[in-house]
Amino acid sequence: MIDRKEENTAVLVVDVQGDFTQLMNGSLAVEGTDQAYLDQVTAETRRLKSLGFPVFATQDWHPADHISFVTMHKGHVPFDVIDLNGTDQILWPPHCIQNTPNAEVLVDNGLLEAIVKKGMDPRYDSYSGFFDDGNHDTGLDALLKTHGITDLIMFGLTTDYCARATAMDARSLGYGVRLIRNLCRGVAPDTTGTAIEKMADVGVVMV
Repeated sequence: MIDRKEENTAVLVVDVQGDFTQLMNGSLAVEGTDQAYLDQVTAETRRLKSLGFPVFATQDWHPADHISFVTMHKGHVPFDVIDLNGTDQILWPPHCIQNTPNAEVLVDNGLLEAIVKKGMDPRYDSYSGFFDDGNHDTGLDALLKTHGITDLIMFGLTTDYCARATAMDARSLGYGVRLIRNLCRGVAPDTTGTAIEKMADVGVVMV
């Protein structure tokens, strides 16, 4: 358990938004994301904040015509995988559309230093909080460096997609990363297991 302030360390809450939760009947609701889960996340965020850790969050913030939405691809159904510019693209149900209630970050925004939006370019998916699939920078790295952050404590949604991609990009940028596993939820057991292995391989510490 993390029970004291650590210098140059921040908390990063990944994509805890309505469309990923059962609590809000989200279009991409992940198993185990009910009121109890949100209460857990909120309590731990509040506790870490009270210890003196700055807290940041990422937020999927898609335009309605985002390329990852199945509604943009006639003849396909949700979760089909297509080739898009040489990359496998999963076609998702529309989710986290800008200025809709289920796009909001559910953790008390008063606890957050800043919310970094991602996935705003309709041409590219953006699992990572640092870069989209077109390698465009979200500004998160610069923001953390401005605050003197070298290490991250991470949790959120989902283990196998956005949390994984954010953690792995953080490691590639030189950050130390600890992932609080019991405050994450994954889309599917197989992809979650693979994600945990890949994160461990690059030095993400599971706590």
